[in-house]
Amino acid sequence: MTTQPVDGHDLWAGLPDMDEPPAPVWEDPVPLAGPRKLTAFPIGSLPGWLREFVAAVAEETQTPVDLAGCIALSVLATAAGGRSVVQVRGHWREPTNLYVVVSLPPANRKSAVFGLLTDPLYEAEQQLRTLVQPAIVEAEMTARLAKEAADKATAKAASAGTDERDQLVATAIALAQTADSVSVPAKPQLLADDTTAETVTSRMAEQGGRIAVMSAEGDIFDIIAGRYSGKPNMGVFLKGHAGDRLKVDRQTREEYIEHPALTMGLCVQPQVLDDIGRQDGFKGRGLLGRFLYSVPESLVGRRKIEPDPIPEQVMETYRRHVLDLTLFLAEWTDPAVIQLTPEAVAAITAFQARVEPMLEARGGIMGQIGDWGGKLVGAAARMAALLHLAEHLTKGHMVPVAEATMRDAIALAEYFISHSLAAFDSMGADRIAERASTVLEALRTHGWREVSKRDLMVKLSRSEFRTANDLDPVLALLEDHGYVRAQAVQRTGGRGRPPSPRYLVHPRLTDPTA
Repeated sequence: MTTQPVDGHDLWAGLPDMDEPPAPVWEDPVPLAGPRKLTAFPIGSLPGWLREFVAAVAEETQTPVDLAGCIALSVLATAAGGRSVVQVRGHWREPTNLYVVVSLPPANRKSAVFGLLTDPLYEAEQQLRTLVQPAIVEAEMTARLAKEAADKATAKAASAGTDERDQLVATAIALAQTADSVSVPAKPQLLADDTTAETVTSRMAEQGGRIAVMSAEGDIFDIIAGRYSGKPNMGVFLKGHAGDRLKVDRQTREEYIEHPALTMGLCVQPQVLDDIGRQDGFKGRGLLGRFLYSVPESLVGRRKIEPDPIPEQVMETYRRHVLDLTLFLAEWTDPAVIQLTPEAVAAITAFQARVEPMLEARGGIMGQIGDWGGKLVGAAARMAALLHLAEHLTKGHMVPVAEATMRDAIALAEYFISHSLAAFDSMGADRIAERASTVLEALRTHGWREVSKRDLMVKLSRSEFRTANDLDPVLALLEDHGYVRAQAVQRTGGRGRPPSPRYLVHPRLTDPTA
């Protein structure tokens, strides 16, 4: 076919060559997520006496207020966990224990902060032991005398003649049953010294279902992962958070806890979180989704040389209030039920409505950590109950949680959203985004304008991308962000391996001026 010029002009002049497709139009790509913007710790959410002490500790130790604030929540949970529950609505109740972990580099005086915050708990523990000591001595004496009487009766029955043996055996059995029924109270313990799964279980069984693990080190994660046993042992740590019935059969005895309540307040180095993300034992087990994470910025290098000391009155008020709350709740065998006002219920319901879209797997801010996000509203209810008890101390069970207290707890929950997202980044929860950055770098390095999955697999590390299927969610994310465009696969109809999917690459990856 030929064309004739009209008035000296070619009809096809200026039109694109029909053998060449028009160049694609690219919009600016959407950057992949960078460093998280972290929310400041809402110290104003804490009751006055606790707020003053937390601020004073942070000042004297020159540490982020987040550290003292988070450990303060763990202290409240140690006092109340296993002794109170919060009635949210309907049959929904939450226990008041918490798992909290703060990530800070070395030289941040973590041990000093832990000591200042937990000292009243050790004092309360000692006072509880003093109170129960007479009952322990009496029970031990009763048990010893009962056993001696049973042993004598057994010996007498064993040497008796046929005519009196039946009567003596019956007496020995009765005395043995009596001796076996004498229960010696355990010495009260609030904080576990040894943190293996077995000892935590035993301590909870002895202490009426509750115990706390407070540590300025991250060894507990190694222990949970199986440092001593060779395999992960998470049962008690999973059920101890949720309050699910725990039953353990041992060679020497059976341990049964109807409503276990374990509290954990930990401070670890950032490397610990990085290591957790590489340990298969933690993946998919649900334990990491139970912690509230804080990753504050270290003050090392910017600290005051002569900070203000903690005022004596502030320290004494903190000590007295923690003692009062701990000793009062220690007397409860059936948990105290903390109620919510209708306004508080409305506040947490509205918060739940805001959180739900964040959990959507594709696009939700917490879509990659849905296990954690799904527990956030419950954690807010727990913190509301703890703030309420801290405000009212020995009368907290007599009045319901106010709306203002619930909003304070929600502010804390929102704080933990940003920090927990950052923590899970460190643990590699969002591996897709991390891998997408690797692929972007490969596209820039090799200057591809168009690339196939097979080309990428040749260049990428097989330790990170073991199969071509590992690339699918990464390429989908890059396509969502406008970095690549999938091309239709041209089927040949012949035998053999199908063509590898191909992708157009945004020209800006190879030419920043494009």
